[in-house]
Amino acid sequence: MAGHVCEVYEPPRPSPHGHVVIYLHGVHLNCLSDKPAFIDEFDRHGLRVVCPRTRRSWWTDKICAEFDPRITAERYVVEHVTSWIGEHFGARPPQIALLGTSMGGQGALRLSFKHPRLFPVAAAISPAIDYHLRFDEGDETLPLMYPDEEAARQDTATLHVHPLNWPRNIWLSCDPTDLRWHESAERLRMKLSALGIPHECDLETSGGGHGFEYYNRMAGKAIGFIAERLDAERLRVG
Repeated sequence: MAGHVCEVYEPPRPSPHGHVVIYLHGVHLNCLSDKPAFIDEFDRHGLRVVCPRTRRSWWTDKICAEFDPRITAERYVVEHVTSWIGEHFGARPPQIALLGTSMGGQGALRLSFKHPRLFPVAAAISPAIDYHLRFDEGDETLPLMYPDEEAARQDTATLHVHPLNWPRNIWLSCDPTDLRWHESAERLRMKLSALGIPHECDLETSGGGHGFEYYNRMAGKAIGFIAERLDAERLRVG
């Protein structure tokens, strides 16, 4: 897809409404095939899935050389992935939702906050929202994308929430024992609440901390939310 590999999954019985999910992977670059619990849920709801592979780009609008020296991961999704979905599946906003885990979870939130008309439905499991914390911890890509930790912090999902222009359907979850990322998820929840922005979150359910055990536990809730809200968007007037 535009010179980069993408995974594409079609369920046995696709939704007659043409709904598609863009799944954003985490920093460990796991494939969709590594997530059978997710596949089961996509099958249950008839959701087609496209999984761009953008290396450790953090799904930002900054050039990440290990992904591509000319286009950012954000522009790749916004311009090329959505265009491919329209051409091959006939799906266009608001028929397209974002889903991500960890690095991809914060990416799903960031992209939906920045492009709420394009992505009005977004769900994030264990989102690594405050990824700037990795800046001085040996992360190999962030120092090449930002001049310093503060510049990275200014680009995080929480800082992209607009009080008057936000996605209509937001869902996020984080295990309370996920000591690294739970605090930033709670901070985002408080900001959304303070601004009166509708959202759903589960920051109480525990089971596995940060990793596949927890992702699998929350797959049904996240993908169920996506399916329900895509259908609501379909029926929405105006």
